[in-house]
Amino acid sequence: MESAVGVLVSQFKVYAGSDGSSDTLSRDEFHRLVTSELPNFVKNAGDPAAIDLLMSSLDKNNDGELNFLEFWQLIGQLASKHGGFSQ
Repeated sequence: MESAVGVLVSQFKVYAGSDGSSDTLSRDEFHRLVTSELPNFVKNAGDPAAIDLLMSSLDKNNDGELNFLEFWQLIGQLASKHGGFSQ
């Protein structure tokens, strides 16, 4: 599990750092991450409008970016669904 967490953190930083700060994902960075890394886990990953809605639902402080904790909520939801756990 430790290696899985390490991969999630490092991939977040790779995508977050492409437009500036490695602490947050911009809209474009989030789109690239989802379409590249999660195309089979995120429904309608190829639809920009669907990804915008997903990002809005995760952006709890409404700053237009996702910090790691906001992003982590997505990972938890995807892992729960993938594992067949009730929501």
